[in-house]
This record gives sequence, structure tokens and C-alpha cells, in this order.
Amino acid sequence: MLLAERAESERLRQIIRELQRHRFGRRAESLPQEQLQFALEEAEQIEAAGLAKTESPVERKTRAAKRRANRGALPTHLPRIETVIDVASTTCPGCFGTLHRIGEDVSERLDIVPAQFRVLVVRRPKYACRTCEDVVLQAPAAARLIEGGLPTEATIAQVLVSKYADHLPLYRQAQIYARQGVNLDRSTLADWVGRAAFLLRPVHQRLLDKLKASSKLFADETTAPVLDPGRGRTKTGQLFAYVRDDRPWVGSDPPGVAYVYAPDRKAAQPIAHLAGFRGILQVDGYAGYKVLADRSEVRLAFCWSHVRRHFYELAQGGPAPIASEALVRIAALYRIEADIRGRSAEERLAVRQERTRPLVDTLQPWLREKLSLISQKTKLAEAIRYALSRWAGLCLFLEDGRVEIDNNAVERAIRPLALTRKNALFAGSDGGAEHWAVIASLIETCKLRDVEPHGYLADVITRIVNDHPQSRLDELLPWAYPTTPKLRAVA
Repeated sequence: MLLAERAESERLRQIIRELQRHRFGRRAESLPQEQLQFALEEAEQIEAAGLAKTESPVERKTRAAKRRANRGALPTHLPRIETVIDVASTTCPGCFGTLHRIGEDVSERLDIVPAQFRVLVVRRPKYACRTCEDVVLQAPAAARLIEGGLPTEATIAQVLVSKYADHLPLYRQAQIYARQGVNLDRSTLADWVGRAAFLLRPVHQRLLDKLKASSKLFADETTAPVLDPGRGRTKTGQLFAYVRDDRPWVGSDPPGVAYVYAPDRKAAQPIAHLAGFRGILQVDGYAGYKVLADRSEVRLAFCWSHVRRHFYELAQGGPAPIASEALVRIAALYRIEADIRGRSAEERLAVRQERTRPLVDTLQPWLREKLSLISQKTKLAEAIRYALSRWAGLCLFLEDGRVEIDNNAVERAIRPLALTRKNALFAGSDGGAEHWAVIASLIETCKLRDVEPHGYLADVITRIVNDHPQSRLDELLPWAYPTTPKLRAVA
């Protein structure tokens, strides 16, 4: 009785520690890179200010020469505006003859013109015949997304990218535009977004269909708060994310992500979304995916990162030798994965069979042994049971070199949704959340593919408005557009 009470007390204490960490602590399990970057930025600013104050002219000239030698060239596609700084007179100050040009020094500086609005004026002359009074000719007007509306397709693309790629809510965009003397109401911007999302729905559906034709996908979901006017508060919808990313094993299919909004998290949602999919689905422990696997030709690969997370939370709460040793054992698996990332599926499988399988084969009996020694009511027992109950799916990466050790690819794809959710707080309706899924899918796929999203969206909207054939939707997917080359830092 006493042992049971102690075990229950420890379990409750662990729950309290987890809640405190969730409320007040750092949630990420990795090093806080963003915070580290902030600290470095501050240190670099202080150093630069100190140099500006104490640097001598000779030191300044030396640093300038070093800076010019180490930096890359500015991109060639940027327009060049040349300025010539010439001598006042070409007369020789010594003999008063004429100086001749022997060369020049050329320097380039990066300049920025702040984003500005401009008005495109389109004139369509009308012509009439003096003889035939009823004949009037005029060139037809170009098609527009919003008939009689103000924005060009590029303007609408800018609003979409700002909202869903740069996470700027529409009211903040309206404030930015107002500073430039253009008063655009938030409701007007919302109308543009809604019309664009409706136009892009077939492209989104085609993207999802192409992903479902793959042999392996990642899946996860995150909450999507949606305004519920009837109850005067928000309700919790779900944004499901389905990701294909074969780059770690040099697969030929391009990476992509499709988000699908659902009003709830029931198993019926992923079953409907993935209708027709046959292959390996890499997921977390959500039970809805198990129902999907039981009803279709889908094999589930589970995530070692989620297994690790349970032990990490225990180790963070205080001395936990079993949890700490589990973390060490799992870390050894990840070190092997780091070594084989970017190799072919066959090479990855061979290395895993040689190096990883022995570690996994010893880990399972070790977990069973520790589980038999501890109280079954503790959080540690829950963490061990979580791993053992999913062991077949956790070991699937040992049988197929295409399978990853974890589900991090889709978790990375969900982070932009979390940033948009943090800034916008909620979607205005179920329809607004569906628009969110449509546009974010195309933008995030562009980012995975290194396609510039503004130019992509502007072109796709223009082509659809001009009656692009439904039978050629593949030409409108981000994969059909040129990628942006990787650029060396210019400074």
C-alpha cells in the first residue's frame, strides 16, 4: 500500500514538472539556436559600435580591403545603376597636357528601394466607322481575378506570401500599406485572399493526389483555432499535414507538403484524406493512423523522436538513471543516421543492418527488464510501454532504407503553421481554415523546392484566370517551376 502511494505521488510530481516545463520552460529538446543567434547578434552589434568608435583610418582601410577580398559577388540579376565619379579636369597639373585614361576602380554597393505601390493604367481605345454607324471596335480587356477590382495578380500574390509565408496577419499588412498612403481595409484584403484560395483549390487537390501516389509519406496534425460566433469563442479544428521528402535517401520524387483542414481529429479524417494511398506512412503515436492501417494497404513506421521525448521529459525533471541511459542508447542510433544521410536507400539499409540492428536488438530486452523492476503506475513505465507497444513500427526503418528514423520532416512542415497561428490567433471560419490549408500547401512546397513563392503564385493565378486547361494542372505545381540557385553570402 505504501509503495503504491509513493509511486502515485511520484507520478503526480512528474506530471507537475511536465506542466511547469510546458508553461515556463523551454519546449524544444534541441539547443536553442534562435536564442543563441539573438545573443550573437547583440555581441556583434556591440563589437561593431566599439570598432566604429576606436578604429584608426589605417585600421579602417585594412578592414575594408579584407572585407572586399572575402565577400561574394552581388547577384547578377539585380539591376545596376552606374554613377561615374570623374576628375574635374583632364589637364595634367604638371605639364598642362591632356591626360589619357589608364583604367578605373569599380565598386558595388547593395542598395534597397523600399517596396512601393504603383498604378498600372490600361487604356483600350475605341474605334468607330464613319460609314457604318453601328460598328465599334475595341480590344477585349485582359482577364482579372477580381473583375473591376484594384489589385493585379502580383499584388494578390504579395498579400498571400506576406500572410502565409512571412506570417503577417492582414491587419498588419493594412497598417504597412497605410504608411505608404494606400488605405486598404482588412476586409478588402480578406476578400482577395478568399478569391485566390478558391481559384487555387484545384492545384491544391492535384498536389495532394500526386503525394498520395507516392510509396512513402509522413503525416502529422496540429490544432487550428477557428472562430465560433455561435458560442462566442473559438473551436479547435485540425490541420493535417502530409509530406513527401525523399532527399535523405536521394529519391527522384520532389519534396512537397499538402495541408488539409478538418473540424475534428477523428480517425475518419486521415482515412478520407489518404483514400487510395498504398505504402509506408511515417507517423507519431496518434491512434487514428492505426485505424487507417487496419483498413487499407498502409504500413506504419513510428517515430523514435517521440520515444526519446518521453524519456527526455523524465530526465529533465531530476535524477533519472533509466531514462538517461535510454537517451544515451537512442542517441547512438541517431549518430549512425547522421553518418548515412544523403546516401542511397540500399547503402542506408546495409549500414543499418550492420551497425543499428545490434543496438536495437539489445534495447528491447533492456526496456522489458527495466519495466519489470519499476512500478507500473509511474511515468517511466508509461514511456517504456509507449516504445514497446509500437516496436514493430519503430523497427521498420531497419527493413527499408527509404524510411527515416523519425517523423521530423513533417514536424518541420508544421512549424510555419504554428507561427501563422501565433500571429493570427485563429481562423475566422472553417472556410478560412480551408483557405489557410490551400495556400500554405503551395507556399511551403515552394520553399521545400527552393521556388520563389511570390513569382510562382502570381504566375499561377494569372494562368488560371486566363483559362489554363484543367487537364494540365501538373504544369501549375511548384515542381514545374525553376528553382532559385543557392547564393553565396555577399557580406
